[in-house]
Amino acid sequence: MIIFNDTVIIEEAVQEKWLNWIKEVHIPSVMGTGHFKSYQILNVIDSPNEGVTYCIQYRADSIADFNQFYSKHLHRLQEAHNREFENQFVIFNTLMQTVD
Repeated sequence: MIIFNDTVIIEEAVQEKWLNWIKEVHIPSVMGTGHFKSYQILNVIDSPNEGVTYCIQYRADSIADFNQFYSKHLHRLQEAHNREFENQFVIFNTLMQTVD
C-alpha cells in the first residue's frame, strides 16, 4: 500500500475554517479522483511549530495509482488550496510504502 501524506502547519486564526474546508471541499475532491481507497486526518499534538499541525494521509493500492493522481490532479488541487489559504500555511508531502 502507498500512503501519500500531506503535513500542513496552519495559522491558529484560520485553523477551524481550514479544517472545515479540508473536510468539505478538498478531501472530497481528492477522493473523487478515484486514485485513493481511504484517508485519515491526524492532529500532531506535540508539534514544535507555531500554528496547528495536521497530517492527511491518503492510501492507494499502488504507486501507479499515486502517479496517475500526481500527473492528472495534484497541481490543480494544490492551486485551489493555495488560493483559499494563501500565506497562512506551510505544507510538505511525504510518499511512503507500507512494509509487511
